[in-house]
This record gives sequence, structure tokens and C-alpha cells, in this order.
Amino acid sequence: MTADNLTSAATLLFTVLPCLLVVVFVWLLRRAALEDGLTDVKAAQAMFRALAWSLAWLIVTSGVAMTGVLRHWERRPPPFALLIGATLVVSAVVAFGPAGTRLARHTPIWVLVAVQSFRLPLEVAMHRMYEAGVMPVQMSYSGRNWDILTGATAIVVAGLAYARVGGRRLIGIWNVAGLVLLLNVVVVAILGTPFFAYFGPDHLNTWVTHPPFVWLPTVMVLAALTGHLIVFRALRRPE
Repeated sequence: MTADNLTSAATLLFTVLPCLLVVVFVWLLRRAALEDGLTDVKAAQAMFRALAWSLAWLIVTSGVAMTGVLRHWERRPPPFALLIGATLVVSAVVAFGPAGTRLARHTPIWVLVAVQSFRLPLEVAMHRMYEAGVMPVQMSYSGRNWDILTGATAIVVAGLAYARVGGRRLIGIWNVAGLVLLLNVVVVAILGTPFFAYFGPDHLNTWVTHPPFVWLPTVMVLAALTGHLIVFRALRRPE
């Protein structure tokens, strides 16, 4: 496979993964709604509401990126900062709202952990973006981003949780570590924007202002953060 083909495949992943995450989210929500005692019709309605809001978020964030407004770093505050703020609000609403409550109550913890394994192929694709000169080095595992460890260990921890090995303490430790690694790369990404330019003018993080890469912070980071918060809530339920 040529370098161009590898880059194209990696780029495609930034479209495929967000769509898969939406599918997993609405499916798990429907399952949780049924476990919560809702009828098939009510559960389907909850699923389609979640799907409609998710698709709207995908369309809006991609559309905003297409307009080029996110690249106006001279504005105060930068439009990209407002988008990140909106993403954090959405994460909190999902994690601590009715959807997050249902998922935390009725989804097996090992499933919640397993979902985070999407960060393994994501980090591989991000590294390819760095090799292709699209993404700055500090956002790859050759630089300051070690979130690939979360994706890789999610598979192992989910398997152990399914086999009832390690208990909630193992899941709790993994969840804290994964959240720390996520926050690390988010901080690195923010410091790399033209607003801060902490890593120098040759290592600016501007690629996430273009579609489909805008879905990295607005969908995949959103999914990772929301997932961690829901795991914390699930760990508090009775065994």
C-alpha cells in the first residue's frame, strides 16, 4: 500500500469512527431504555431522538468547519474555543442527563470500557496524519500524546471485567488513568493552537478546524470524556 493510500485510509477513519460511535451510542441507549422498563415503542423513540440529536451535531460541527470561521484565530474569543466549550457542555448534558443515567444504570461496565477501545485505531490514524505532515508531532504518540495506551488497555480491562477478574478497583484505576491521558492530549492540542503557539510556529494545531478532522474534538474526544464520566457513575451503582 502506498503512502497516499495509507493517508487516505487514515483520513477516512476520521469519518467512519464518529459514525460508528453514534451507532453504538443509540444502540446502547435503546438497550438501556428497555432495561429501564420502557416499552419497545418508547425505547425506539428515545433511540431516534438520540440519533437525531447526534446527526444534528455531526452536521452542525462539520458545517461550521466548512465555513472557515474556526480559523479566525485573531478573534477574541477564538471561534474554535467556543466550539470546544460547546463540546464540553454537550458532554456534561449527555453524561449527567437522562441518557447518561440510563447507560450508567443498565449497561454492563465491561461494555462501557470496551467502547473506549476506539482510541487505539484513532491514535494510529493520528500518527499517520503526523507522518503525512497534516498534524503536528506533539499530538502523536511520537510526541506528547500517549492516549493510545487507553485504547489498547481498554480491550484488556474490558475482557477482565467480563471475566470478573480485577473487580471495580481495576476499572476505577483504569478509568482515572484514561481520563488523565485524555486531558493531557486535550491540553497539548489547545496549547498547540495559534492562540497559544506553545510548541512554536512550525507545530501549530490547525488541522482540526477542517472537516472531517473537526470531529476529533467534537465527537471522538466528546465520546471519550462522556464515556469516562459514565463509567464513574456506573461504578457507584450497587453490585
